[in-house]
Amino acid sequence: LGLAMDREAKIAAALEALGPVADRDVLLLDDAMARTGEWLTRAGARVTPITVDALTGSGGSGPERQADVLVVAWSAFRGPRPDELAAAQRLLRPSGRLLVIHDYGRDDVSRLYGERPEYGEWSRRDGPFLGSGFKIRVIHSWWTFDSLEETREFLTEAFGEAGTRVGAELNRPRLSYNVAVYHRSFDAS
Repeated sequence: LGLAMDREAKIAAALEALGPVADRDVLLLDDAMARTGEWLTRAGARVTPITVDALTGSGGSGPERQADVLVVAWSAFRGPRPDELAAAQRLLRPSGRLLVIHDYGRDDVSRLYGERPEYGEWSRRDGPFLGSGFKIRVIHSWWTFDSLEETREFLTEAFGEAGTRVGAELNRPRLSYNVAVYHRSFDAS
């Protein structure tokens, strides 16, 4: 999937626009898609991968003020909790940016996974992100393959019956893929 996902580099462009990330120290938490680090590096970021344990430290006393931007990619911050926000703020320099990437839904890819909180609840005004001071940028991108046959084969192998069903409905070798980047700054403290 890595080569097929977002060939147009729209997600990388959004990270640069919202960070910015070029020539900045960027912490990358849980790169579940294994592409975000590559996108950030291509955009000129100095990327340091971290784990959830590094984020929270022992009792919240881990390293402080070490980055300009913290990017959380897909697996963590599943509706930000106060302790996660406090840990993010602790890691960021004054006016640091927190960028949280999750699937947005309302696309072909969401039909592969079924119902998820990302696809509705999280993007509501009173949801966990927008209700916690985040703004949202939705990127309309694609999973693009070289042929319709390759697309259908991949979908069936990776997603079984749901993949076969979605693949049968496609007329082009690509799936629409909407990604949300929830973003916010932390004022100097």
